[in-house]
Amino acid sequence: MIRIGQLKMPVSHTPEELRREIIKALKIKENHLLSFRIARRSVDARKKPEVMFVYSIDAEVRDQKKVLTRVRSSNIQRLEQKGYCPPVHGEGKLSCRPVIVGTGPAGLLCGLLLARAGYCPILLERGERVEERQRKVEAFWHTGMLDTSSNVQFGEGGAGTFSDGKLNTAVKDATGRNRYVLESFVKAGAPEEILWLNKPHIGTDILRDVVKNIREEILSLGGEVRFQSRMTDLRAEQGQVKAIEINGESWMDCGVLVMAIGHSARDTFEMLAEKPLRMEAKAFAVGVRIQHPQPMIDLSQYGRPRGRELPAADYKLTRKLANGRGVYSFCMCPGGYVVDASSETGRTAVNGMSYHARDGKNANSAMVVTVSPADYGSGDALAGMRFQRHLEEAAYRAGEGRVPVQLLGDFCRGVPSRSLGEVEPAVRGRYALGDLKPCFPAELYESLREGITGCGRLIKGFDRGDALLAGVESRTSSPVKIPRNEECESSIAGLYPCGEGAGYAGGITSAAMDGLRVAESIIRLYAPWGGPR
Repeated sequence: MIRIGQLKMPVSHTPEELRREIIKALKIKENHLLSFRIARRSVDARKKPEVMFVYSIDAEVRDQKKVLTRVRSSNIQRLEQKGYCPPVHGEGKLSCRPVIVGTGPAGLLCGLLLARAGYCPILLERGERVEERQRKVEAFWHTGMLDTSSNVQFGEGGAGTFSDGKLNTAVKDATGRNRYVLESFVKAGAPEEILWLNKPHIGTDILRDVVKNIREEILSLGGEVRFQSRMTDLRAEQGQVKAIEINGESWMDCGVLVMAIGHSARDTFEMLAEKPLRMEAKAFAVGVRIQHPQPMIDLSQYGRPRGRELPAADYKLTRKLANGRGVYSFCMCPGGYVVDASSETGRTAVNGMSYHARDGKNANSAMVVTVSPADYGSGDALAGMRFQRHLEEAAYRAGEGRVPVQLLGDFCRGVPSRSLGEVEPAVRGRYALGDLKPCFPAELYESLREGITGCGRLIKGFDRGDALLAGVESRTSSPVKIPRNEECESSIAGLYPCGEGAGYAGGITSAAMDGLRVAESIIRLYAPWGGPR
């Protein structure tokens, strides 16, 4: 195969036009091109309004060696294909099956790899399977009645199930884990385009089916998935995990325990903090969700209405402030919705969500500022978690139990909003106009105000007075890190911290990749499960 890079085409091109451009780039006859596939496609909008697609193409040709000798270009290279290769299993004997706590991306992919390798894992999930969970979430958005075990944060698929379903990651990957994750998602029903889009996403609607199908494969390979099963206690002896308690009622023997609990399992963090387990407070970011009309973002980013060929435009913004802090966009959702992502009674948290079509009227993203132990105190590992709760309690008061929404202009003036402008809220959940300023310490409020308005220099209209803010965005990442060694074990032997909740990932793909990494460590150490001994 030959990899052709930086192949630019108008966004309105046809498949045949792409084929002709490949033939031209390789300087070959038409019948010498045997096949080709898209390896990557991105959007180049640097010369607005002339927007182009940029391709990387993998082509199979006759006389490949001659073609490579004749065509001298840094954009045309022989393709070295290297696939993901799981490790050879070890010889250690498992006394019982591996247990994975949490069925978010980290837990599911860890479980999937272990199941495919013959380890018959048991996955425990405090929430419900995705079908029941979806009904609970939609009922909460409609009525405000929160189920603290099955909501936007908890349940099969984790918090990512009710998100934009972004699958891009900045993680450097020489192992092939990223491709393995994407291919596993495609096998489970995701569109094949995620294998080649520069910024792939599934959308919450498709992701729900993908999660369910991964579960079904785990079950078909001898694994178990137990719902409404919350880990409530842990027993270790001589520095080795021995058993875990489920729902405060029964104990399960456990010698290999993967903790893929997600960033919102606060009761689990509190339980673990009482054990001889090393835990640390870590930095994270907090702020608000901001909504603009999607056509406004399209026009700014593309220099033209997007039409049918282009995807709903996204953005990535960063502003360095005079006080030394930075404000930046996070988890941008084109054509999406702000969602009530609360998981605790009396506390309000928001997130962003899109469907696969990204055809909603508004764009939204989190605009956040980083906080660290210097902001919330460094008394113990859970100080950041308590800070999150403090912000969420203030947001609950600001919206009187609903998502508090405020116009940007009013936020900057420090006055409550009483009416809307031209931007109409796109919110999943009940919302109320209010005042977000009291939700934040003074320095964070000033940072958000200055940072958001400063982004008007980067995207025309971003600082419009009727842009809508919703709060609070408090769960950008885990406030806790559980240190682990090179083999992914914690200070308690047999306990493997994993994914975003443990501080080792920041999104669906990176969490799933970390799940693979932990599974690899277990495979290298132990032989597959062969039943009771």
